[in-house]
Amino acid sequence: MTITTLSSREFNQDASRAKKAARNGPVFITDRGRPAHVLLTIEDYQRMVAGSASIIDMLAMPGVEDIDFAPPRAAVVARPADLS
Repeated sequence: MTITTLSSREFNQDASRAKKAARNGPVFITDRGRPAHVLLTIEDYQRMVAGSASIIDMLAMPGVEDIDFAPPRAAVVARPADLS
């Protein structure tokens, strides 16, 4: 999976380039240097919103090894059980 970043100006001047790039992965469109929109193929979008994908399916997707993912550690607070 390739992630492409285009400025709004680049996107407006060459939308066909953005559509071609979306075949290989998401295209981030920036506004004043900050990500503002994401262009996906309809297949990628439908997979994303289908809701049937599990975390296991997502981790098995090609190209996932290129994504930096460092979730924060969960803080576990021990409390006495309320047995009333």
